Amino acid sequence: MELSLQIVQSKLCMSVYHPILQFFRALIHPEYSAVTDVYVLMFLADTVDFIIIVFGFWAFGKHSAAADITSSLSEDQVPEAFLVMVLIQFGTMVIDRALYLRKTVLGKLVFQVILVLGIHFWMFFILPTVTERRFNQNLVAQLWYFVKCVYFGLSAYQIRSGYPTRVLGNFLTKSYNYLNLFLFQGFRLVPFLTELRAVMDWVWTDTTLSLSSWICVEDVYAHCFVLKCWRESEKRYPQPRGQKKKRVVKYGMGGLIVLLLICIVWFPLLFMSLIKSVAGVVNRPLDVSVTITLGGFQPIFTMSAQQNQLKDLTEEEFISFTSSYSYTPNALQFLEAYGHEDVTVAELQGSSNSLWTISPPSRQYLTDCLFVDRVIRDVFPCFIRAPSDSNTKPIEQLYTGVSIYVHSASQSEQTEIIVFGLQLFVFSDKVSPPSLGFLAGYGIMGLYASVVLVIGKFVREFFSGISHSIMFEELPCVDRILKLCTDIFLVRETGELELEEELYAKLIFLYRSPETLMGKWVPGRGNGENGC
Repeated sequence: MELSLQIVQSKLCMSVYHPILQFFRALIHPEYSAVTDVYVLMFLADTVDFIIIVFGFWAFGKHSAAADITSSLSEDQVPEAFLVMVLIQFGTMVIDRALYLRKTVLGKLVFQVILVLGIHFWMFFILPTVTERRFNQNLVAQLWYFVKCVYFGLSAYQIRSGYPTRVLGNFLTKSYNYLNLFLFQGFRLVPFLTELRAVMDWVWTDTTLSLSSWICVEDVYAHCFVLKCWRESEKRYPQPRGQKKKRVVKYGMGGLIVLLLICIVWFPLLFMSLIKSVAGVVNRPLDVSVTITLGGFQPIFTMSAQQNQLKDLTEEEFISFTSSYSYTPNALQFLEAYGHEDVTVAELQGSSNSLWTISPPSRQYLTDCLFVDRVIRDVFPCFIRAPSDSNTKPIEQLYTGVSIYVHSASQSEQTEIIVFGLQLFVFSDKVSPPSLGFLAGYGIMGLYASVVLVIGKFVREFFSGISHSIMFEELPCVDRILKLCTDIFLVRETGELELEEELYAKLIFLYRSPETLMGKWVPGRGNGENGC
């Protein structure tokens, strides 16, 4: 009885285990499969998820619903939720690239299972607990999950079909037209993307080439692809000889370049002017403190104004104030840069909030210099300007001084300071918005040094040094060089590493000898044709 029960349990286990084993065996070692390559689509899906994380990271944290990634980074603060999500997403993209280059279906299957289980557990159990919001109420998380499901579907299709046996070049270099050219150039402009791809390809691909040689082949192939696209465009849109360029081309291309260069040159001045006048934020003072000193003595007057003692000018009061300087051009020119919301009136009391203690010798010396019970006029300006990046300054165009009265009490070392007419008008400069504060903080000279001069250096490299590269930039036909690069990729994928080394040596020899390159590897040189 026990033996028959064990047999039944064994058959039951085998009936469950055997189909699962057959399923995974068929995935890893299929009898036949239509090999396909959907890595590009998977990479695009991961890129979309990466963008969703960057611009919607607030949806993956508890207290970051109102956070702004731009302001957080400008304050040198990296949110933990954003950092973890970005690193995990970037790590999965790197692992996916490694599995694609190694063509490991088993590794891709294991990675797929781990990723599916981990993401579903995180999305439906951990994330709602962290954010205190249900999954169906988190729109950004739903969008991210939808794109990730598209990625899962593409990955499953890749596993079912198997990896391609040959990975040759970049997917953007399969056709020679303007679209592929501009997309390929944009791909190469992304910082560190080309370098990271080249290093990862070298690490996870069997080859005899060193890293520098590998990068050299990639650079030659990219350069020849760009030349091939331009030569094909010349065939499709030929330019008759002896015909001047059309105005549409001259003003369309040249006019845009001129406009762009002018904007770069004057960018700091325009930016700093418009950022405060158009998008500037009013920066009203919260506290106005006044301290008056004479020479090297202790402060003779100290007073501050806060809250109710700080009043804003209305528009009517500002217009009336401006009209009082209608015959003073310098004052009107200064007042044009400010509005009524930029002026704050500080009402300070005439008496100092502290007594001026002075030693007898110092008091005697000061008495001889100032004559006690004397009025000192125009010691402090009534109109001051509060710049956003420096200390307050008196406004010379509106200068009106504050007078003080010094009275020494008899038989005492204490002196009372009385100030007449201490009403301060504070003109506050507008400040840049928080989102642009990191750029406006450089100032005009800083922007010229860090932006204009750097861009000018790159532009100068584009307009100079062309004569040194004519022999490579103006090749009439690059078909044979492209074929040589493709042959290097092909023999590498088939495992003919010795032949790969020989073909690379031939490529280097051609570029070392321009005469050989032009004589044998560029057809049509002798008959005046381009040979393509």
